Amino acid sequence: MELRQLLYFLEVARKEHMSLAADNLHIAQSAVSRQISNLEEELGVQLFEREGRNIKLTYIGRMFAEKASIAINALGDAKQLINEYLDPERGSIRIGFPSSLASNTLPQIINAFKKEHQDVRFHLRQGSYDYLIEGIKRREIDLAFIGPVPTHDPDIHTDILFMEYFVALLPKEHPLAAAESIVLRQLENESFVFFPKGYILRKIAEDACLQSGFRPKIPYEGEDLDAIKGLVSSGMAVTLLPEITLLDNIPNDTLVKRVTQPEIRRTVGIISPKNRDLSPSEKLFYDFVIRYYSILSRQQEFD
Repeated sequence: MELRQLLYFLEVARKEHMSLAADNLHIAQSAVSRQISNLEEELGVQLFEREGRNIKLTYIGRMFAEKASIAINALGDAKQLINEYLDPERGSIRIGFPSSLASNTLPQIINAFKKEHQDVRFHLRQGSYDYLIEGIKRREIDLAFIGPVPTHDPDIHTDILFMEYFVALLPKEHPLAAAESIVLRQLENESFVFFPKGYILRKIAEDACLQSGFRPKIPYEGEDLDAIKGLVSSGMAVTLLPEITLLDNIPNDTLVKRVTQPEIRRTVGIISPKNRDLSPSEKLFYDFVIRYYSILSRQQEFD
């Protein structure tokens, strides 16, 4: 089995079309077909099946593609590791992050890091809670910022960086506008706008409502933070969001209210794989992040 066979196979699996894969690989279609045939012959199984003009992976083909992808990523990691041992300051790091940390936390920490390490490169990948965890396990990303921090995954190393509260975002003319803080039960009869089901921020907010004794009415859903804020700004709904998503970014015609009963909190941290050592560049960034938030925490204690 040759490395090029795996690369050709994975490209055909991605494109589900032999000629499109060949175009992407800048080689003749016949060469791709021949290498796929050789691979199937060596393995003794059929990896693809035809569906009209396209081709799709067979069941065993999907299983093989998953393992082949991990192998190719591992080879890439090995090459990167050698380069970074030669010069950690010129390495490349794949960072995962959720949308809730995109506008403040992530740019803040990368900006601080780049002041000391200008030549380290970043590849940024935004994704859902489950994507970030699986991306770390599958070597698709190197490090990820995440909230809440997973606590019971044996394949993930975790470090909590800080704790933050959820707040209520209300329309400016809401009856509770004059209140300094609110009890969540006071929003029992409101229409909420949340992220769709499956999003961790949706689960945290819904669980808080259930803990308060009511099931929230959710006529609106949005995958984008700005869309959610926009619906609140228009007076159509209320929502619950991590306070960091509103830092220097409170929409017009809205008010932010602290929620006192129950207090809704999440941990925010950084995760890395347990089954491999970090590369020198990754370790450089990882140690910087831990040190940065440790200093920040001590400063806040004295404020």
